[in-house]
Amino acid sequence: MSELAGGSPPVFFRALFWYRPNTMNLRPLLTAAVFSLTSWFSATAMGAVVQVAPGHSIQQAIDAARPGDQILIAPGHYREHLRITKPLTLHGQNRPVIDGEWSGDVIRVTATDVTIEGLIVSNSGSDLTAQNAGIYLQPGAHRAIVRHCQLSYNLFGLWIERANNVVIDHNLIVGKRDIASPERGNGIQLYNTTGATITANTISYTRDGIYVDVSHHAMFKGNVIHNVRYGTHYMNSYFNTWDGNEVFHNRGGLALMETRNQVVKNNRVWGNTDHGIMLRTIQDSVIENNVVAGNQRGLFVYDAEYNTLAGNLIVGNHVGVHLWGGSIHNNVSNNDFIQNRQQIRYVAARDVLWPGNYWSNYFGWDRKGHGTGDVPYKSSDIVDRLTWRYPMVKILMSSPALQSLSLISQQFPLLNVPGVVDQAPKMKPVHPDWKAWSPTHD
Repeated sequence: MSELAGGSPPVFFRALFWYRPNTMNLRPLLTAAVFSLTSWFSATAMGAVVQVAPGHSIQQAIDAARPGDQILIAPGHYREHLRITKPLTLHGQNRPVIDGEWSGDVIRVTATDVTIEGLIVSNSGSDLTAQNAGIYLQPGAHRAIVRHCQLSYNLFGLWIERANNVVIDHNLIVGKRDIASPERGNGIQLYNTTGATITANTISYTRDGIYVDVSHHAMFKGNVIHNVRYGTHYMNSYFNTWDGNEVFHNRGGLALMETRNQVVKNNRVWGNTDHGIMLRTIQDSVIENNVVAGNQRGLFVYDAEYNTLAGNLIVGNHVGVHLWGGSIHNNVSNNDFIQNRQQIRYVAARDVLWPGNYWSNYFGWDRKGHGTGDVPYKSSDIVDRLTWRYPMVKILMSSPALQSLSLISQQFPLLNVPGVVDQAPKMKPVHPDWKAWSPTHD
């Protein structure tokens, strides 16, 4: 192994240059030479394999390794802080534990093309200023891969700073659940990165699940996040996709702030004590085919412009949509607003047009049978105003008296107030399976 991994060609390869045939058959020698040459190139490209057992130092193996080597870590408990300064692979066999003993970063990576897999990484320090993390990818740690790891009881699970095209896949991240949320770090923190792929991770008991700051062209897919402050928290980040994630039992589900060109689709956001999806100062984004169920506010929309909201199921929330702060020029259609105690909370000086949605509290009719109501749906009617001012009125929401009052307010302009108007309300839901999410999904 050592000769093959070294810098000189093997003996048979060198022999080709001095051997002079006489009566010997060249075929056996050539065959052996080609086999030896192939093995040499393979070992050189793949690197050596180094085994580390309990009682030995992983860091010493890292220091002695050459770029491209693979370090296999046997099962055991290793109390070390690891620093990786060259491209290599750390592979845990049967989940060995790397224990930082409550100080600093457990693993810090400065090199490109590093893979960390199959490890339990635990007990980082607790210094928020120093951003102590289970795994810290420093600037320049491009193309790092962290997969099939468990990061437990660290301040930050993963901190990724100015490292591009990283892959974070199938990890379990559990924070410091016995301390207050403001004293915790985030599960995965991205700062000033491009091209990250964050997939199939499960995150709980951190401050925010995934915090994305000044990071672009990233994919977040198939992650499960619960019992945190915000499932994901975007700030100043563009051209990202959030697809097929499940976010529940948090203070807030998805918080997209100061951002643009986002695609948020096929997510399930439910049972959060504040908002399901927050769209705050967001432009040119697509929010589609999401289930937003059983939250205090399904959608919180503030200063949002030129976005498309389509095909979403907004069901069983206390407030379906809280809309305010100059949120105009948005295309909102083919959504279902079902059994929200208050469909829309909206205070402004003019109507906003959202055509082609389904509203479970629409009392109109469809005489032609073409699937669209003959009279517009309007939120923020006099009944909505009464419920805002006198919350106990909600008890009577299904009573004939309030339904009649709502219909009358739509016919007499003197009783109208600005609100969301749907000129073509659908008579049937877009999502035939909506009952699976009503009442609140538990």
